[in-house]
Amino acid sequence: MIFKSKNTYLNFVDGVGFLQFPTLLELNFINHAFSTRIGGVSEGEYKSMNLNFKRGDDPEKVTENYKIFCNAAGFDFNSLVSSSQDHNTFVRNVTKADCGIGITRPHDIESVDALITNEPGVTLVTHYADCTPLLFADPEKKVIALAHAGWRGTIGKIGEAVVQQMHDDYGCDLTDIIAVVGPAIGPCCYEVDTPVFEEFASLTELKPAYFTKSLGHGKYLINLKETNRRMLMDAGLLSINITISDVCTKCNSGLLFSHRASGGKRGGLIAMMCINEQ
Repeated sequence: MIFKSKNTYLNFVDGVGFLQFPTLLELNFINHAFSTRIGGVSEGEYKSMNLNFKRGDDPEKVTENYKIFCNAAGFDFNSLVSSSQDHNTFVRNVTKADCGIGITRPHDIESVDALITNEPGVTLVTHYADCTPLLFADPEKKVIALAHAGWRGTIGKIGEAVVQQMHDDYGCDLTDIIAVVGPAIGPCCYEVDTPVFEEFASLTELKPAYFTKSLGHGKYLINLKETNRRMLMDAGLLSINITISDVCTKCNSGLLFSHRASGGKRGGLIAMMCINEQ
């Protein structure tokens, strides 16, 4: 397995692989990690660190994978709060009262694609397999957030919704927020047809020429990461505070689950982030 990246670190702890991002590692009030396929107990198309209960895998194995991953990456299994994603743009504020949702107890709200908290000891969990992870941290107000931005969520400006909610509900100054656009299917591999292209081409204020490319015959390449970066800047974040991971999930499908590379036969990846207990 060959892994090359200029801005994403691959770590192994007790045989478990996970990714981290330098700009977030500089923030000592948080812990964060993005999972890989390596180090779990799942088998077959889910091999091995599947962290998605909804793909058909044995739920006991998925639960065991969560415990293994938490131990390796330094999270409290009992602190997890999972999103319930459907490619929408609803952003939920969560607290310690929500710990266990989507992991050890059922989801109580459907259609949640982003989570925010300012409470220590609450670990946010969001799910991926090509879609774009958005990770946020405000070191001044001590607020964190995760968002799942597929193409529909990107078009719906879920990133903007998150930072606006961080501002409105937690008093965050947008210029203080640090953001990472995480590993996702890259502009090298994300081919779409005309209807999806037209959705991105309609974002004229963001200059679509910078994140769309025609291949001819009604096929186009879309750069989801760059689209989200431009949206975050348009929402008020500083360019210097936004990092784009250069890791493509499809190009690295031996390390990362990719829906397109596997034809949908896959497990799931997660992003995790928590505010450290003092």
